[in-house]
Amino acid sequence: MAGAANRIVALGERVLGAPLPVRVRAWDHSEAGPPGAPLLVIRNRRGLRRILWRPGELGLARAWVAGDLDVDGDLYEALDVLAGLIWESDPDGGAPAFGGAAASGPGWLRGALTLAREPEAREAVAELLKLAGPGLPPPPPPEEARRRTGLRHTLSRDRKAISHHYDVGNDFYELVLGPSMVYSCAYWQPGGTLEQAQHDKLDLICRKLALREGQRLLDVGGGWGSLVLHAAREYGVHAVAVTLSREQAAYGRKRIAEAGLTDRVEIRVQDYREVAEEEAARSATVRGRGRATGGPYDAISSVGMAEHVGAARYREYADDLYALLAPGGRLLNHQIGRRPLADEEAYSVDEFIDAYVFPDGELAPVGRTVGLLEDAGFEVRDVEALREHYALTLRAWVRNLEADFARAARLTSPGRARVWRLYMAASALAFERNRIGINQVLAVRTPESGTSGLPLRTRAWQADADADSERA
Repeated sequence: MAGAANRIVALGERVLGAPLPVRVRAWDHSEAGPPGAPLLVIRNRRGLRRILWRPGELGLARAWVAGDLDVDGDLYEALDVLAGLIWESDPDGGAPAFGGAAASGPGWLRGALTLAREPEAREAVAELLKLAGPGLPPPPPPEEARRRTGLRHTLSRDRKAISHHYDVGNDFYELVLGPSMVYSCAYWQPGGTLEQAQHDKLDLICRKLALREGQRLLDVGGGWGSLVLHAAREYGVHAVAVTLSREQAAYGRKRIAEAGLTDRVEIRVQDYREVAEEEAARSATVRGRGRATGGPYDAISSVGMAEHVGAARYREYADDLYALLAPGGRLLNHQIGRRPLADEEAYSVDEFIDAYVFPDGELAPVGRTVGLLEDAGFEVRDVEALREHYALTLRAWVRNLEADFARAARLTSPGRARVWRLYMAASALAFERNRIGINQVLAVRTPESGTSGLPLRTRAWQADADADSERA
């Protein structure tokens, strides 16, 4: 009798209507599939049931997170190949937010959708279900976000979404991110280290914002406080960072105290909308006394936060940040973007990312982001694409995680550690393949006089950084 792997490969190819591009090892230790191809390990029948009951990305992800599915060998190579099973090539030129190479075959999703009208495929699925064993669909792993109710991007729902991702243990994030505790794209030089690249990214943001001693900086989605600490220590600003993660805030406050900067840096557990509401109330009081006023901040940074805002709320987000800036103040918006679609209404949130990584997160093309910032009144002065830098950053984080994976699993949970390994590796491929990008948008609340305050050569901050590097 043929081993389980032989039957899975043969039946799977009947379902897909194409050769399976991976090799399979099953729970009975049998192997089948093309020699030398990435090796997919199905550890038990439950893993096969997960894949069959939810064909496509989410079924594979659930099996992976639960430990029912694994890859023996190079994870990046396996994800590159598996992308062809999970996604279709988009005839409109769009691309999935998650995964590696472009899909070129019929795809697992199409195979699933054609079962109803393809007798041979129906028979193959029936055989696979028999091989997977009896039973109802296995419940999702506990790491999957709970079913959400109510409107997207309300304050209460956003708090829960942020907590799902960020409140998983600061020790775990220290292991993955390294001493910098910066959870966003670094700014690399050839042969550089992660720590140096993160330092350079923080400094690049400060240079673009033209921070000077005594200015007020607001960092929206301030994480563990790395940017406000750098800005206060190196540029002498007074800084406020806001985050919805209580674990991040506690960690950041401890760092501030240890650095002796509590008189200049504050971290609040607060939403950007609450900051804007407080300032609107204060401004109304000031105007009532006959004094004109702008926002209280000379500069605002938003680094890796805008992806949580949502399309429906983005104009409100842009309006709020504009109102919080003083005339002439600068905004640095550092945000992941996706490729545009011919039909933007067809965009849907990635299943795995939504269920396990960033619940309710949404990506938009950079052109739409720029347009909404301009609609709010900003003058957009510079857009810098850092796509390759994020790929390098993610690969560095994956190396950190893989180097001490057993400890990472103890610090959070085995499933959570597997989620992070999968999402970071797949995202690295997505950046490398130009499926998604990352952009720093520099915008100014330009006053009526039209004086932007920017240098004639807008890359002056880069020239300054290069000169400093050469002198070091």
